[in-house]
Formats: sequence, structure tokens, C-alpha cells
Amino acid sequence: MTTGNGADIRYDYIIVGAGSAGSVLAHRLTEDPGTRVLLIEAGKAFHPYSRMPMSFGLLIDDARANWRYRSEPEDITAGREISVPRGKLLGGSSAINGMVYVRGQPLDYDSWAQFGNRGWGWADVAPIFKRFENYEKADGEIRGHDGPLHITEVSDSNPLYDALFAAAEECGFKRNPDYNGADQEGIVRTQATIRGGRRMSTAHCYLRPAMGRGNLEVITEAHTSRLLFDGKRCTGVAYERHGQTAQAHCGREVILCAGAVATPQILELSGVGQPDLLRAHGIEVVHDMPGVGEHLRDHIIARVQWRLTQRLSYNHCAHGFGALGQAIRYLTTGTGFLSLPSAPMLAFLKSRDELDTPDIQLHIVPYAIKDMKRRKLHDFPSFTLASYQLRPESLGSIHIREADPKAQPAIRFNFLRDPIDQQVMVEGFRICRRIGNAHALDDIRGPEHSPGVDIDSDDEILDWIRSYCETAFHPIGTCRMGPGRDCVVDDRLKVHGLDGLRIADASIMPTMPSGNTNAACIMIGEKAAELVRAA
Repeated sequence: MTTGNGADIRYDYIIVGAGSAGSVLAHRLTEDPGTRVLLIEAGKAFHPYSRMPMSFGLLIDDARANWRYRSEPEDITAGREISVPRGKLLGGSSAINGMVYVRGQPLDYDSWAQFGNRGWGWADVAPIFKRFENYEKADGEIRGHDGPLHITEVSDSNPLYDALFAAAEECGFKRNPDYNGADQEGIVRTQATIRGGRRMSTAHCYLRPAMGRGNLEVITEAHTSRLLFDGKRCTGVAYERHGQTAQAHCGREVILCAGAVATPQILELSGVGQPDLLRAHGIEVVHDMPGVGEHLRDHIIARVQWRLTQRLSYNHCAHGFGALGQAIRYLTTGTGFLSLPSAPMLAFLKSRDELDTPDIQLHIVPYAIKDMKRRKLHDFPSFTLASYQLRPESLGSIHIREADPKAQPAIRFNFLRDPIDQQVMVEGFRICRRIGNAHALDDIRGPEHSPGVDIDSDDEILDWIRSYCETAFHPIGTCRMGPGRDCVVDDRLKVHGLDGLRIADASIMPTMPSGNTNAACIMIGEKAAELVRAA
């Protein structure tokens, strides 16, 4: 079988990127033994620490597992470069993330449908979430219990957790038994993609079971340099592996699953994007598409830290005998500090009483970090309340800097440009302070360590956020789905104006889901598989 230009075809589909959506697609498409799939991943197959949950801290700056992108310095965030970690392994960012599992709100997906995307409303996607979930406390109606993705509720116990629950309730915030159920609002124990003390990445839950199939070929350490076109039809992929260049061709479709950073980069390197930008880098224009790389959104997170007067936090676990003891505990029981997600407790709250649904998420952490880049902990007992706006309005961009496929793109977040974002972030910070200073914590809480009580007015809080806050590592929207000219894919995930090319990853999200984005990415992979098989 050959393409129109005579190239040999060995595959029906080529998937670029073995991340959260790409691994799902590889699994689902190869369930049909007559379908041949090539999965191309630029990163390595695995990292020895990845299956341990606390690896999210160890791999935050590890070039063997992380692309370690950096944003452009911007005046609105005090001229800083901001770290943008992205996974560089099979499983993509699901192999290095904080493992917090959040579906989002029905409002999120109904907004996608209202944006013009048929089949993406909550009634359409809720059954998909349920189908892939294997949640230990599933109710059988809303939550799933026999899907491939293992999810457990954090069971770690600590008097600090009890005091924090009491502090939130003192401030008028309710407890919620299942924030992924009928109602997101409240303070909760985190549901995490962890089981038996091991990380449940999409590489483990989806890809590895499929890798024994004869109709799936997986190539790692293969860096995609460009897509191949015959006129307006995508016919394959060019890539470099171990210093050698190669091409792969397919008979049906190429599916880009490289993520919100790399997917627009690959499109632009292939001549799909804004013509003036492409020509400026010497790239021949294949398809004029102004929306490529635009509409970037991410969560910017503000962390408030307090000292504790008692040794109730996990800060001691990063030093000396405490670290040794936790390592032994994890190796023998799969529990303790090393078995936790990035936040054992969460809260989904409203910044204003008149809102219908929460617009703020809190990550409640039983330790405090002094070095965000290397995830080094303070050497004194402490805890952290971190907040971000669930659905930010400010839009940024990601575009190539040059025609070199291995050059990092220019990431411009444009954080806090919208006044609504500023207002909600300041209110989220104040809610953290209200909970952290509640009487329920009086017996164990010491002084506020960071930013300190001298930062108090709205302007002071906002300036501090601009100067010190980081992302929550949830970039989305750079190839967003919709019917307009400024959108990149339609509601079937096909790239507008091109044949043989779809996109299935966080880049297609028209707006931000209300919470951590990994669950939504997995849903997109499942939905994409349905769409491809129905074509």
C-alpha cells in the first residue's frame, strides 16, 4: 500500500505524543486487531522514580523526564521567567504530575458545547469519565468503578488534616464527600491517580497493556520535526532519532497529541499557522491558520505558608533520619510521605456568595516549600494553603522562536491581564488567610511565614502574586476547538481546512476546566478514539 507520492504505508494511524491523550488513543485504536498504529514519543520510555507518587517533586527539574520549558519574561509578572514543566516520558505529564484527579464542573463542558462544539456538553462527556474511572468509592450512578484508570482517595491521617477541616468549616465552608460527583463545592480529601502507593499514569493504565499487541508500534526518543503533506492532506511524520532522520507514512490519519506546548510548535514547523510568523523563520506556508498557538490559558497559583508549633507536618521527612524513615515506610508499606499526591486535601470555593459554582481551588499541603524550582522543603514544621482561579480569562500564546525543532518555543502567559483574574486571585489569597488564621488551628499554628502579615492591601497582595507566584502546570487552549477562523479544530477534532490530521490533547480545550486538567485530557483521548473509529 502506498501514498500518492509512492511512499510505503505501514500504518493506518500515526499518533504523535504518548502523553495522557496519546496513550489512551493508542490503547483504544489497537483494540481493533485490524488497525495498525504507530506511536511516536520524543521522551524516554520510563524514569526509575516515576511510579513513586512523590516523584512529582523529584522530577520537577530533571531533564531526563521533563522538558523544563521556561516562559518569556513579562512585565505583568515582574519580568520573571516562569518554569513550565512538561512530561518527557511515556505517559507524558501524567508520568510526572501531582496526580490530583478533577473532572471539573458540568458548566465547563456545557460552555464548550455552547461555543459551537456539538457532542462536548456535560451530558455527552460524563459517561466517558464514568467509563474510564476505576474509583474505589464509586457510587455506580455518577462515578465509574471498572475502567482502566485507578483512582483512590487519600487516606493519610494526621491531626493537622483534622484541624484544617475544622478551620475551613469554622469559616463557613462545607465538607464534600465527592467533589467529582454531583457537586464540586467544599473542602475534601483529594482523589488521586494512585493505587497501592504507585502512580497510575496513562502509560501504566492504558499504554503498557496495549504494547503487547502486534498492531501497535511504539518508538521512543523520536523527536518529531514536521508533519508531511501532499497538498492539503497530511500523509505522515518526519522525525529524528539518535541522530538519524526518518519518515513514517499512514493511510488514514495523523493525530497530534503532543500537548499545549509542543502541538502548536509542530504545526508551525510544518507550515501551519500565521503566515507572517512562518515566513519570518523561513518556513513555507502550507496552511494559513491564525489561531495556532493563540488563546493559551493556565492557572497561576498563590501559596501562603504558616509555621507550626508542633511537629505535625512532613517537613522533617526531607531531612536526615526523617527522610530515611519515610523511605523505609514507603518501601515496606507503600504509605507515608512518598505515597502522597501534590495536595492531600483540596477545596473548591466561591469568591463571592452570589456565584452559582466555585471559581477558586485551594491545594492544602501538610508541608511548606522554600525552593519551588527544586522542591526543597523548609526545615521547620509548616503547612501551605495555595489558591488559584478555576477559570482564568487572561490569554497568552505559544509560538516558535526559530525553525529548529529542538529549540524551545516562546511561551507568553500574559497572566493577570484581565481585571477579573486579579480580583479572584486576591480573594482566593484572602480565603487562604481566613482558613489559616481560624481558631481551630490556634493550638498548633505559628506565625505566617510567607508572604507575611505586612502584605495586606489588595494592591500589595496583587504585587506579591505578580512577583512570586508560579503556574499550576495546566497549559491549555493553543489549538482550541470551535467553528470560528480563530479556532484550529472542529468538534470532531479535525484541523480546519486540512485532511488526514486531528489534534487530541489539552491544546484543543476552548476554555479551562474547573480544576487540574489531567482528567479532562484523558477524556479527550477517549472521545477522540470514538470520533476516529466512527469516521
